[in-house]
Formats: sequence, structure tokens, C-alpha cells
Amino acid sequence: MTDPYSDNLFTKFCTSVFNTIDKPVTWFRERVVVPNRKEYPWYHRSYNRVPTIDQCYTDDPVCFFEANEQWIRDRQVDREIVNILRQRWRDCAFYEGVDAPVKCVELQKISEDAETNFFIKYGDLSAYANVKDCYMKQKHRMLWERRHGPVGTGMKTEQ
Repeated sequence: MTDPYSDNLFTKFCTSVFNTIDKPVTWFRERVVVPNRKEYPWYHRSYNRVPTIDQCYTDDPVCFFEANEQWIRDRQVDREIVNILRQRWRDCAFYEGVDAPVKCVELQKISEDAETNFFIKYGDLSAYANVKDCYMKQKHRMLWERRHGPVGTGMKTEQ
């Protein structure tokens, strides 16, 4: 079945004007631009890893800056991972409704573990924290665990 308006003289004129403008542009794009373009992933930019703060010399401000920028990117990535896992758990709970406590237990556990790990690494740091503050937090936590056992289990008693 054909379109009754396709035989219209005005429609034919508009189509021919459109093709006169569009065909060369489309040809150029398909034959020249697309074959010569480098393919990059559209969704992220790839950065090379830089030395961490514990690998920097004490008098190297450039290394400190690079380590801090790397830490900021890592924190943003970790935050997004936690948000995605939390949203998956919420979507499961919304979809399953009353069966959510049974069917979404695994997603809930994964989400809570991710939140706990995020808090262990970045929790209790100020909004203006940097890589050095985070490194000191990690150091203090390791010293605490060496002296008193894992955090949250109470202090060891002297014997």
C-alpha cells in the first residue's frame, strides 16, 4: 500500500531539496569521517595510575599533588560503586515488594558490605580531606588493630 501523499508535487520537491543537501553530507561522513576516526570509549576517560602517597618522597610536591588527584578520582569511583549497589538493592526491593526480605538478601548484604568498606576507608574524613589525611587514618586503624584487635570487637584485656 502506497502513501497517497507521495505523488504530491510539493512532497516530491521537498524530498529532492532535502536529498540535494543531505546526500553529499551523508556521503562525506560515511566515506571520509567515520573510517578515519579513532574509536574511543565514550563513557570514561582513562588515566594512568600514579604513585601513592606512601611512595612519594617527603620533599616532592608534584608527587603529592598527583597522589591527591588520584585519591580524589578513586574516592569518586568508590562512591559511585556504592551508589550503584545501593540502587540495585532498592530496585530489587521495589520490584519484589513483600518478597524483598527473602529475594533481595544477597543484594542487601553486598550493598551493606560496600558501604562498610567505603566508611572504613573514607568515613570520618572532612569534606576538605586529602590523601595524606586518608593515609593517616589507615595508619592509625592498623596500629589500633595491632594493639587491640579488629575495630568493633572491643579492646583486648591485658593478661
